[in-house]
Amino acid sequence: MLPSTARTSTLIANLTSVRSTVAAAVSASSTPTKPVRLVAVSKLKPASDILALHTQPAPPQLHFGENYVQELAAKAAALPPSVRWHFIGGLQSNKCKGLAEGVRGLWCVESVDSGRKADGLEKGRRALAERLRRDEGAPGPRDHLEPLRVMIQVNTSGEEQKAGVAPAETAALCAHVRDSCPHLRLQGLMTIGAIARSAATTPETENEDLALLKETRDKVAAELGLDKEELELSMGMSADYEAAIRMGSDEVRVGSTIFGERPPKGEAKIFDESKG
Repeated sequence: MLPSTARTSTLIANLTSVRSTVAAAVSASSTPTKPVRLVAVSKLKPASDILALHTQPAPPQLHFGENYVQELAAKAAALPPSVRWHFIGGLQSNKCKGLAEGVRGLWCVESVDSGRKADGLEKGRRALAERLRRDEGAPGPRDHLEPLRVMIQVNTSGEEQKAGVAPAETAALCAHVRDSCPHLRLQGLMTIGAIARSAATTPETENEDLALLKETRDKVAAELGLDKEELELSMGMSADYEAAIRMGSDEVRVGSTIFGERPPKGEAKIFDESKG
């Protein structure tokens, strides 16, 4: 399933460059000893690209992000169970149960913005746990099922067309996940800020979306009686991930800088027939 040798070399070179940039940004951040998780956003890219980055570099890339439930499910079924999948796309309430129950290796759902969606994920994860308990007597190893990590998506830019809970409503949703969803784990907060703000971000300018997410995290932690370090920040993409790290992000989501430009959704292929 691996892509051509030339494609593999390009992918590894891009990933190595991003990792070096992440490391440099961590050194320049306010908390330079804190590791930053790199999620390689592989939406609309073939499974062969993911396999190349998961098996070829040292260390292998573990975390990959997808935007579409059907595409994620197909890739997760075909690729090694050691891949750690992040769902980062717009989430429909009627797909939450299937996502949490049926996607192998689902590590985190980062786009939760309502109690109804959290409840759907809880229902799916509970169903999966019950099924695994019923199958304990079957031959073969059974992985321990830990709670599904979720992040609350916050609409920091105030754009009407953008998903996410309002900053002022974030604490209530976090409390709901923590108190009413025992099969979920509140991992932190996520934002997809305004494109214009990301593009304009420089070492000398502060991105308002990143600053607001950090401020919201601190308020949520205070309101819920948590240490703020217990709530991760997932902010920063290809255009502004260095700035996000300098501002204390725990995770960055980088796609086109690693994989190159994406094809239109209708032309994307999950399985690439080219051989290396």
